[in-house]
Amino acid sequence: MSDLLWQKPGVQVDPRIQAFLAGDDVVLDREFIQDDITASAAHARGLARIGILTASECDELCRELDALSEDLKSGAFVLDDRFEDGHSAIESRLIERLGDTGRKIHTGRSRNDQVLVATRLWLKRKLLELQALCRETAEACLQRAEADAIPMPGYTHLQRAVVSSTAMWWAGFAEAFIDNAVRAGQAHDWIDANPLGTAAGYGVNLPLDREGSTKELGFARMQVSPIYAQLSRGKFEIAAVDALGAAALDLRRLAWDLSLFTTAEFGFVSLPAQYTTGSSIMPNKRNPDLVELLRATYASIAASRTELEQLLSLPSGYHRDLQFTKGALFHAFGRGLGAMALLPDLLRGLEWKTDRLAGAFDDGMYATDKAVELALAGLPFREAYKQAAAEPLPKSGADAQASLDARVSPGGAGELQLAVLKQRLGTITASA
Repeated sequence: MSDLLWQKPGVQVDPRIQAFLAGDDVVLDREFIQDDITASAAHARGLARIGILTASECDELCRELDALSEDLKSGAFVLDDRFEDGHSAIESRLIERLGDTGRKIHTGRSRNDQVLVATRLWLKRKLLELQALCRETAEACLQRAEADAIPMPGYTHLQRAVVSSTAMWWAGFAEAFIDNAVRAGQAHDWIDANPLGTAAGYGVNLPLDREGSTKELGFARMQVSPIYAQLSRGKFEIAAVDALGAAALDLRRLAWDLSLFTTAEFGFVSLPAQYTTGSSIMPNKRNPDLVELLRATYASIAASRTELEQLLSLPSGYHRDLQFTKGALFHAFGRGLGAMALLPDLLRGLEWKTDRLAGAFDDGMYATDKAVELALAGLPFREAYKQAAAEPLPKSGADAQASLDARVSPGGAGELQLAVLKQRLGTITASA
C-alpha cells in the first residue's frame, strides 16, 4: 500500500489493523471514484477562484483528473490495494504526476466532505435511474391496460372474491409505479444539497466559494451547516434507499402475483421463455427463477436500510462507523436497479391464458354485483347483502363482461380513467 495520507513519522502501521480499517473501501470506491474526480476538479477550480491555486496549477490538476478518469474507464489505471481508498488514489496520482501542485489539491477539504459529495452525486444519478425505470414500468403497464381487457378473478385473502380484469390489474401496478417515480424524484430533490467545503464538519479558515462549487456540480442548493453535513450522512442515504424500497415492495407483490399465476394450479400467465430456466434434474420443468429473484430483491434493500439505520446510533460529528454506509448503498442500488431494469420487458412479453382465466369464475363471484343491484332498486344494503348471499346472480347472470361494464365507479373496470394516469405519468416525464 502507498503511504497513508494520515501517516505520522515514527508510528508503525500494523498491516492487520490497516486491512481491517480499509475494509472493502478500495473495491467499493470503484463505484464512486468518478464522482470523486468530478468533485475534485470543482474543488480545484474553487481554490483557484480564491487564489490558493494559480490558473496554470488549476489547469494542470484538472487535466490530470480528466486523464485519470479516462484511464479508469479504459482500465489503464486500476483502483486496487495499493491504495487505502479512492480518495488516496486520486491524491497519489496527482502527486505522482504534478509533485507539489498535486499536494495542494486537499487544501480546505477533508475526506469527510470528499466522500459526502461523491456519494451525493452518485445517489442523485441512481435516483434518476430509479425514476426512469419506474416511469418505463408504468408506461408498459398502461400500454397493456389499454390492450388487455380480459375478465379475470379478483382475489381477497387468496380466495375468489369478485370479477376483475387484466386491465384493472395492469392499471393498479401502473399507478403504483407512477407514485414510485414521484417518490424517487422527491428523494432526489431532498438530497440535492452540496456538502463540499464543509471539510471535517466545522468549516475551514478559508473563504471557499461554496456557492460556485454548488452551481458547477449541479446541486440545487448548498448544504449550509458543516455540522448538519455530517448529521445528514446516513439520513440522506436512508431516504434514497426508502424510495428504492417503495418500488421494490410493489415489484415484490407483482412478482408474487406472477409466481402464483404461472403455477399449474392457476395457469393464468405464460412468461417469455428467456425469463424461465430449466431444472438440473427434472427434464419437464421450466422454473420462474427470475420472477422469484425479483420477489427476493426487497430483502436485500431492507437489509441495507437496516444496516444504515443501525450505523446512525451515533453522537454528532464524523465517526468511522459511517464508512460502512457505502457498502449498504452499493448493494441496495446494485441489486434493486438491476431487478427494476428487467421488469418492463417482462411485463411487455407475458401472455394471458384466456381459457384458464375464463374457467376460474364461479357464481359466488357475482354476489357483490347482485347486492349493489338490489340496493339500487331501493333495498337497504344490509338486506340486499343477505339476499345476494342466497341468490348471487345479478340480472345479467353469470356474465363476467357485463359485470365489468357495470363497474362504473372511477377506477373500476367500466371507468378505468387511464387518461388520468397517463397525464400523471406525462407530468413526471416533463419534470425529470
